[in-house]
Amino acid sequence: MGTSLLMAFALMLVVEGILPLIAPARWRETFLQLARLADGQIRFIGLASVLSGLILLLLVS
Repeated sequence: MGTSLLMAFALMLVVEGILPLIAPARWRETFLQLARLADGQIRFIGLASVLSGLILLLLVS
């Protein structure tokens, strides 16, 4: 379990780092646009991410 969690975290870091690595200006603009969103919009994005992740976990296991 611990190794799987560490591997999942490492993969998340790899995926999260791809855009700033290959297109830093676009990443910055996207980040600034996200920072301008209302709290409710950010919460909805977070909820959608959590639900998507849970669904993927259920499909894989």
